[in-house]
Amino acid sequence: MNPFLGQITLFGFNFNPQGWATCDGQLLAINQFQALFSLLGTIYGGDGRTTFALPDLRGRSAIHFGNGPGLSNYPIGQRSGNETTTLSVANLPAHSHNRGISTAAGEEDSPLNNFVAMHAGAFNEDATNQVASSNTGSGVAFSNQDPYLVVNFCIALQGVYPSRS
Repeated sequence: MNPFLGQITLFGFNFNPQGWATCDGQLLAINQFQALFSLLGTIYGGDGRTTFALPDLRGRSAIHFGNGPGLSNYPIGQRSGNETTTLSVANLPAHSHNRGISTAAGEEDSPLNNFVAMHAGAFNEDATNQVASSNTGSGVAFSNQDPYLVVNFCIALQGVYPSRS
Protein backbone atom coordinates (compact mmCIF):
# COMPACT_ATOMS: atom_id res chain seq x y z
CA MET A 1 0.00 0.00 0.00
CA ASN A 2 1.44 3.36 -1.03
CA PRO A 3 1.05 6.21 1.45
CA PHE A 4 -0.21 9.63 0.50
CA LEU A 5 2.54 12.21 0.16
CA GLY A 6 2.62 14.13 3.48
CA GLN A 7 0.76 11.40 5.36
CA ILE A 8 1.76 11.20 9.05
CA THR A 9 1.89 7.69 10.48
CA LEU A 10 2.84 6.29 13.87
CA PHE A 11 5.46 3.55 13.95
CA GLY A 12 6.37 1.34 16.89
CA PHE A 13 10.05 1.20 15.97
CA ASN A 14 12.72 3.87 16.43
CA PHE A 15 13.81 4.53 12.84
CA ASN A 16 12.32 6.03 9.68
CA PRO A 17 11.34 3.64 6.91
CA GLN A 18 12.74 4.47 3.49
CA GLY A 19 10.85 7.43 1.99
CA TRP A 20 9.74 8.73 5.41
CA ALA A 21 11.14 11.42 7.75
CA THR A 22 10.71 11.99 11.47
CA CYS A 23 8.22 14.69 12.43
CA ASP A 24 10.90 16.70 14.24
CA GLY A 25 10.55 20.13 12.62
CA GLN A 26 13.52 19.71 10.29
CA LEU A 27 13.90 22.10 7.38
CA LEU A 28 13.80 20.67 3.85
CA ALA A 29 14.87 22.29 0.60
CA ILE A 30 11.89 23.30 -1.51
CA ASN A 31 13.73 22.49 -4.76
CA GLN A 32 14.21 18.86 -3.59
CA PHE A 33 10.65 18.32 -2.25
CA GLN A 34 8.46 20.55 -4.43
CA ALA A 35 5.39 18.30 -4.31
CA LEU A 36 5.49 18.04 -0.51
CA PHE A 37 6.03 21.80 -0.24
CA SER A 38 2.92 22.34 -2.40
CA LEU A 39 0.94 20.54 0.32
CA LEU A 40 2.57 21.88 3.49
CA GLY A 41 3.77 25.33 2.46
CA THR A 42 5.17 27.15 5.50
CA ILE A 43 2.48 25.95 7.92
CA TYR A 44 5.17 24.43 10.14
CA GLY A 45 7.97 26.91 9.40
CA GLY A 46 10.67 27.70 6.87
CA ASP A 47 11.23 30.82 4.82
CA GLY A 48 9.01 29.76 1.89
CA ARG A 49 11.71 30.73 -0.62
CA THR A 50 14.28 27.97 -0.18
CA THR A 51 13.06 25.95 2.82
CA PHE A 52 9.96 24.63 4.52
CA ALA A 53 9.62 22.71 7.79
CA LEU A 54 8.11 19.38 8.65
CA PRO A 55 5.72 19.22 11.62
CA ASP A 56 7.50 18.97 14.98
CA LEU A 57 5.63 16.46 17.15
CA ARG A 58 8.40 15.95 19.70
CA GLY A 59 6.79 16.25 23.13
CA ARG A 60 3.45 17.27 21.58
CA SER A 61 -0.02 15.78 21.35
CA ALA A 62 -1.63 16.05 17.93
CA ILE A 63 -5.21 17.34 17.64
CA HIS A 64 -7.43 17.96 14.60
CA PHE A 65 -7.63 21.53 13.30
CA GLY A 66 -10.85 23.55 13.51
CA ASN A 67 -13.30 23.73 16.37
CA GLY A 68 -15.94 21.45 17.76
CA PRO A 69 -19.27 22.61 19.22
CA GLY A 70 -18.54 24.97 22.12
CA LEU A 71 -14.76 24.57 21.73
CA SER A 72 -12.00 26.97 20.70
CA ASN A 73 -10.74 27.19 17.12
CA TYR A 74 -7.34 25.58 16.47
CA PRO A 75 -5.73 26.59 13.14
CA ILE A 76 -3.58 23.96 11.43
CA GLY A 77 0.06 24.31 12.52
CA GLN A 78 -0.72 26.10 15.82
CA ARG A 79 1.49 25.14 18.77
CA SER A 80 0.36 25.67 22.34
CA GLY A 81 0.48 24.21 25.82
CA ASN A 82 3.02 23.62 28.56
CA GLU A 83 4.48 20.50 30.15
CA THR A 84 4.25 22.08 33.59
CA THR A 85 2.05 24.67 35.24
CA THR A 86 2.57 26.85 38.29
CA LEU A 87 -0.64 27.54 40.17
CA SER A 88 -0.82 30.92 41.90
CA VAL A 89 -3.37 32.68 44.08
CA ALA A 90 -4.55 34.53 40.95
CA ASN A 91 -5.68 31.15 39.48
CA LEU A 92 -7.96 30.38 42.43
CA PRO A 93 -11.45 31.70 43.07
CA ALA A 94 -11.86 34.02 46.06
CA HIS A 95 -12.78 32.09 49.17
CA SER A 96 -12.54 32.23 52.95
CA HIS A 97 -12.31 29.77 55.80
CA ASN A 98 -14.25 29.85 59.04
CA ARG A 99 -12.03 29.62 62.06
CA GLY A 100 -13.21 27.90 65.21
CA ILE A 101 -12.47 30.54 67.86
CA SER A 102 -13.94 30.56 71.31
CA THR A 103 -14.05 33.49 73.75
CA ALA A 104 -14.23 31.05 76.65
CA ALA A 105 -11.04 30.24 78.52
CA GLY A 106 -9.01 27.44 76.97
CA GLU A 107 -8.51 24.15 78.79
CA GLU A 108 -5.89 22.35 76.65
CA ASP A 109 -2.11 22.74 76.51
CA SER A 110 -1.96 22.04 72.78
CA PRO A 111 -4.19 23.37 69.99
CA LEU A 112 -4.02 20.01 68.16
CA ASN A 113 -7.57 19.06 67.13
CA ASN A 114 -8.96 21.89 69.26
CA PHE A 115 -10.25 25.39 68.67
CA VAL A 116 -8.28 28.54 69.31
CA ALA A 117 -9.46 30.01 72.62
CA MET A 118 -8.65 32.83 75.03
CA HIS A 119 -5.96 32.04 77.60
CA ALA A 120 -7.42 31.23 80.99
CA GLY A 121 -5.24 33.80 82.68
CA ALA A 122 -5.24 36.53 80.04
CA PHE A 123 -1.85 38.18 79.57
CA ASN A 124 -3.28 41.31 78.02
CA GLU A 125 -6.60 42.97 78.73
CA ASP A 126 -6.56 44.47 75.19
CA ALA A 127 -6.30 41.08 73.43
CA THR A 128 -8.80 40.59 70.60
CA ASN A 129 -10.55 37.47 69.39
CA GLN A 130 -8.90 37.81 65.95
CA VAL A 131 -6.52 35.27 64.48
CA ALA A 132 -4.30 36.22 61.57
CA SER A 133 -3.87 33.82 58.66
CA SER A 134 -1.92 33.95 55.43
CA ASN A 135 -1.62 32.19 52.10
CA THR A 136 0.39 29.02 52.00
CA GLY A 137 2.00 26.98 49.25
CA SER A 138 5.31 26.89 47.51
CA GLY A 139 4.54 27.97 43.93
CA VAL A 140 6.42 24.97 42.53
CA ALA A 141 5.54 23.90 38.97
CA PHE A 142 3.71 20.59 38.61
CA SER A 143 3.18 18.24 35.68
CA ASN A 144 0.28 19.12 33.42
CA GLN A 145 0.53 16.10 31.08
CA ASP A 146 -1.98 13.40 30.30
CA PRO A 147 -0.71 9.83 30.50
CA TYR A 148 1.28 9.12 27.34
CA LEU A 149 3.02 6.47 25.27
CA VAL A 150 5.99 7.53 23.15
CA VAL A 151 5.94 6.35 19.51
CA ASN A 152 7.66 7.41 16.27
CA PHE A 153 5.70 9.98 14.20
CA CYS A 154 6.89 9.94 10.58
CA ILE A 155 5.77 11.84 7.48
CA ALA A 156 5.80 10.36 3.97
CA LEU A 157 8.29 12.12 1.70
CA GLN A 158 7.18 9.97 -1.25
CA GLY A 159 3.78 8.65 -2.19
CA VAL A 160 0.56 9.31 -4.02
CA TYR A 161 -0.23 13.01 -4.39
CA PRO A 162 -3.59 13.47 -2.60
CA SER A 163 -6.43 14.88 -4.67
CA ARG A 164 -8.86 17.30 -3.07
CA SER A 165 -12.39 15.98 -2.85
